[in-house]
Amino acid sequence: MNGDVKIYGSSYSMFSTEPYLVTLGDNVYISVGARFVCHDGSTLPFRKEFPDLELAGEIKVGNNVFIGTGALLLPRVTVGNNCVVGANSVVTKDVPDNSIVGGNPAKFIKSTFDFLEKAKNNSLKIGHLTGNDKVVAYKQIFNKK
Repeated sequence: MNGDVKIYGSSYSMFSTEPYLVTLGDNVYISVGARFVCHDGSTLPFRKEFPDLELAGEIKVGNNVFIGTGALLLPRVTVGNNCVVGANSVVTKDVPDNSIVGGNPAKFIKSTFDFLEKAKNNSLKIGHLTGNDKVVAYKQIFNKK
């Protein structure tokens, strides 16, 4: 980890058996259930005939990245800077800078520039609040007691 990384709901299996092959940039947010798998177990059935067969690779995540709940990042992928990986996405290929991707396999949805414009228009304008202050604001906004 190269900087400020926030992991929500981490588990021992998040980084598979090769956590040393995962590089995380600065200002990275990883949601619950996201997984980083740096090896490919599909070679196991062929190991009797090819005992040295092994597929593995690094996973690199840039700066200012959000990885959604349940996302799966596979070997040999790089997620660029300023990216969002949608919930339950399966990342099988590199994600260019300033991209929002989602799906199985993950595909480009829109640029982060387009996303940001829409987010600014729909914002509740309470992102600066934390803890109980945010709870109170949510209850006021959504008319809950």
